[in-house]
Amino acid sequence: MSIWSRITEALAALAKGEGLGALFERRRPPEMSVAFTIAVVALGAKIAKADGRVTRDEVSAFREVFRIAPGDEAHAARVFNLARQDVAGFEDYARRIGRMFEANDRVLCDLMEGLFHIALADGDYHPAEDEFLSRVAELVGVDERRFRGLRARFVADAVPDPHDVLGVSPDMPLDEIRSVWRAEVRETHPDRLAARGLPEEAVTLAEKRLVAINRAWDEIQAKRAA
Repeated sequence: MSIWSRITEALAALAKGEGLGALFERRRPPEMSVAFTIAVVALGAKIAKADGRVTRDEVSAFREVFRIAPGDEAHAARVFNLARQDVAGFEDYARRIGRMFEANDRVLCDLMEGLFHIALADGDYHPAEDEFLSRVAELVGVDERRFRGLRARFVADAVPDPHDVLGVSPDMPLDEIRSVWRAEVRETHPDRLAARGLPEEAVTLAEKRLVAINRAWDEIQAKRAA
């Protein structure tokens, strides 16, 4: 059974009022994978409405965030529609995913990347979307510096600070920054994502992250050499 089929069943239970509490509290990798994807879909459906409108581009963004097999497209569409219709507040989803991945900053940043991608699918970054994402980051436990780095990578008019992107301080020795960069590159490998409980469909975001990480390292090296 594909991950989309499993998620559809879980969200169908939510639509009937059964809730997803037990799913989010489990910590075995398969359940974590489903729960993570449900969080992206549910929060993504809500951020699609944050600026007061839902566009085709925002719906299509799921095809880029999650590599959906042709046979699973109907399941993916149903997942988005069920999540969009759900009346539960986004804060509950955010708190649950924060508890499930408590102290796992990498997975939480993966979640935020998915939400940024969906928010910007229509080519605009609305103040209401920024407020939404900032609040979600706060609830799941992504600190302000990490959030600024994520926003700088996704929002065109946000000047990216390479130190924020790597999560290092400007006064850190170059050798230490190099070590952080190498660790980030290792953690971005698809096998690492799977080990952290992320679904296979999230690989697209890892590829974009790797580009940003390498660009940040190059910029820092260039500045130090100047």
